[in-house]
Amino acid sequence: MKKLFLLDGMALMYRAHFALSKNPRFTSGGLNTSAVMGFTNTLLDVLRKEKPTHMAVVFDTDAPTERHNDFADYKGHREAMPEDLSAAMPYVIKLILGFNIPVITSDGYEADDIIGTLAKKAEQKGYQVYCMTPDKDFAQLVSPNIFIYKPARMGNDMEILGVEEVKKKWEVDDVCQVIDILGLWGDAVDNIPGIPGIGEKTAKLLIKQYGSMENIIAHSHELKGKMRENVENFAEQGLLSKKLATILLNVPVDLDEQGLEICNPSRELLEPLFAELEFRTLGRRVFGDDFSITEIKAVGGQQDLFGDPAPGAGRTLTVELKDISEPEVQIAAKNINNVEHTYHLVTTVEERAELIANLLKEAEITFDTETTGLDANNCELVGLSFAIKPGEAWYIPLPANFEEARLIAHEFKPVLENEAINKVGQNVKYDILVLKWYGIEVKGQLFDTLLAHYVLDPDTRHNMDILAENYLGYKTVSITELIGAKGKNQLTMRDVPVEKVKEYAGEDADVTLQLKQVFEPKLKQVEAEDLLNKIEHPLIYVLSDVEFEGVKVDEQTLSEFSKELTTDLSRLEQTVYEKAGVRFNISSPKQLGEVLFEKLMLDPKAKKTKTGQYQTGEDVLLALATKSDIVRDILDFRQLLKLKSTYVDALPLMINSKTGRIHTSYNQAVAATGRLSSQNPNLQNIPIRTERGREVRKAFIPRDENHLLLSADYSQIELRIIAEISKDPNMLDAFAKNLDIHTATAANVYGVALEQVTSEQRRNAKAVNFGIIYGQSAFGLSQSLGIPRKEAGDIIEQYFVQFAGIKNYMSDTMNFARENGYVKTLMGRRRYLRDINSANATVRGFAERNAINAPIQGSAADMIKIAMINIHQEFKTQNLATRMTMQVHDELVFDVPKHEIEIVKPIIAHHMKTAIKTEVPIMVEMGVGTNWLEAH
Repeated sequence: MKKLFLLDGMALMYRAHFALSKNPRFTSGGLNTSAVMGFTNTLLDVLRKEKPTHMAVVFDTDAPTERHNDFADYKGHREAMPEDLSAAMPYVIKLILGFNIPVITSDGYEADDIIGTLAKKAEQKGYQVYCMTPDKDFAQLVSPNIFIYKPARMGNDMEILGVEEVKKKWEVDDVCQVIDILGLWGDAVDNIPGIPGIGEKTAKLLIKQYGSMENIIAHSHELKGKMRENVENFAEQGLLSKKLATILLNVPVDLDEQGLEICNPSRELLEPLFAELEFRTLGRRVFGDDFSITEIKAVGGQQDLFGDPAPGAGRTLTVELKDISEPEVQIAAKNINNVEHTYHLVTTVEERAELIANLLKEAEITFDTETTGLDANNCELVGLSFAIKPGEAWYIPLPANFEEARLIAHEFKPVLENEAINKVGQNVKYDILVLKWYGIEVKGQLFDTLLAHYVLDPDTRHNMDILAENYLGYKTVSITELIGAKGKNQLTMRDVPVEKVKEYAGEDADVTLQLKQVFEPKLKQVEAEDLLNKIEHPLIYVLSDVEFEGVKVDEQTLSEFSKELTTDLSRLEQTVYEKAGVRFNISSPKQLGEVLFEKLMLDPKAKKTKTGQYQTGEDVLLALATKSDIVRDILDFRQLLKLKSTYVDALPLMINSKTGRIHTSYNQAVAATGRLSSQNPNLQNIPIRTERGREVRKAFIPRDENHLLLSADYSQIELRIIAEISKDPNMLDAFAKNLDIHTATAANVYGVALEQVTSEQRRNAKAVNFGIIYGQSAFGLSQSLGIPRKEAGDIIEQYFVQFAGIKNYMSDTMNFARENGYVKTLMGRRRYLRDINSANATVRGFAERNAINAPIQGSAADMIKIAMINIHQEFKTQNLATRMTMQVHDELVFDVPKHEIEIVKPIIAHHMKTAIKTEVPIMVEMGVGTNWLEAH
């Protein structure tokens, strides 16, 4: 069977670009590669899964088409292509040609028309044809041998639509009737007007009754009211819309069967392209594990994107693309095998003593640890490496016996605990924490290359391998080369010959030192030295102590809670079965959808996923919850099941066998806003909104009966910060008078006295207070409050009248971002917004919301970090036994000896309130208890 795939190039590019819009991919040079990466993955998937024999990618050109001649406003409302997508287009073209796949265009015709024409010609020659596109218009082309192929997206599998699927989806007897429905309905994206007042549902009903648009017009006298009036008055517009929606099948393009044949990709073209785009994983996927971007020299200068890439390649693009100049790229091919270096193996007492003496002479050293695992609280130290100048390093292997290893490691205490010697590392918190278990307290000013890069570029990746490639043109030795891939057969560093470990460990220290030298001047350029040296670096010591300390959890409490949840889940399960009248797997979306929408008929308009099963996500069920108590039971069931599996049953498994405590790991370099995150467990996600969810906090307890937990939580910190930044007089006045801010806001917005504010008015004001700084629109507010959009618009309008300072802040911040490309917090933390001037409103709007919010969230993050540093230092200065054990959002939790409670309360409050000097009074709420829930 000859199998031809025709790809709608532009539609697939847009889809790929926006699929990654919340987490875009950038090269080290700032090129957004989301569209190219997404397109490449889609292409590789279809080549692997579907094994087509023939393929082409089809694009529109800028030339006007017959549709533009028929209707001047055709596609007139389309937003400009996002700049990042426009910049990516030449790379996508080059990628396609590198795969030896023809790119086809024809002036005066759209991609739809070219695909339609080729599909029909191929069908006549015995091909099975797959039109690969997310565009609904292609449904009109489907025949016994022509299909729509919708690629996988958002966790859903790909979807193939044939004749029967199109008939069912569009509720028609003949696929040609899709054109009539599109003509009646219109298309806002392409600005096809259709007939006013007729949407998708009405269009399907009319076509079902009358068969075609022409027949509807002929029988318009049978219609009623406004519909009859619209059909008669806009009949000509409807017929024009049908013509605009019709895919042409007479494009002057030949079916070049030989040129469309699938052949091997061109390594010569693709390798330098993947190297330039920094596609490490994709490169290995296509060319194997030996692919390396640093071993490829990408030729600089303009490339011929439109020439014949290799023998056997098909027709290439005939349209001239604008702005196709490529950045000049020269990727070095440096690695441990071709770069001169001296890495010493240090094995004797004498050699160690000589090294220590040399290290003690230095004002700054780079160091690294080699261990048996990734959990710093549950691994063994295999060795230490040091570097003091580029190209040279020392590695000290340590024996497997803990006591012997500890004694050798202790020889380096005079160096590692010397406050006069600065310490440089990559993710140095890990190394500090590992050494704590061996009785070594690292001291001195720190420089962490991971955090340095995070401060410079918070939105990209910061691991050493990538930083070395991007900034040094150097490919490091991969850990998998030493210990193998993840899995049961993976070795530990202890199993690797020491000569190999020496090279690997020496390289780590050497490369880290070189990265530090690269980043230091860059930090000066962007005025980020203070942020790094006064907040992020000192915080490393705080977090390493917090993680080392851990927190105690009561296994008995969790065990009992698990039993309660099991009983509740069983009861809910039986209740659901009784109400449904059938037993089924509640956790199966497929079975649940069939019960809710086929058996119980809860929503005749229920939507399905691309795989054909009903949508049963939380948003869908929440919308149905008011209509049926069985849906409320199912939501409760899901919530309890997640609570049980994610926390109640999982937390005991995370208890460290050495300490009997849970040791979470805090991430400083994940959230672009500066917020801390945590993992194993993720403390930030422990539920607090539901009564049963809050019960989990009961299990977090003090170390013994002589201690209590103390919780200190910033009160409405983000609103106080926006008042501080905006200097809005009304908001400043409310906080200065210690008024309830939501009541005060409602009083201003509704023009009533404080005591006259109703609960509904306060609720509305609260939604505006929190929503406005996240760019909430009148539509969004109306949805969240369940009020008419006009009322929501009036509330927002009045809000900005009463709080003009906030409106000015938003305007001034946006203007600053447009001019400078970034915004910054009170402490100078930058958030770069490369799309802030985008001509595409959707892309620009996302950047604008970040521009407003980042200074607020980021300042709150900086504030609690500074507070943690100062509290930690004060406890040490006063030699207190109180320990900080958790940081969750705006809350700090402490394990406090009972006799220190009244001592630490004022210390904590003072440092939290004064972390950043503000005009707005900062409020801190405190609680003490025998568990976290009680303290909170």
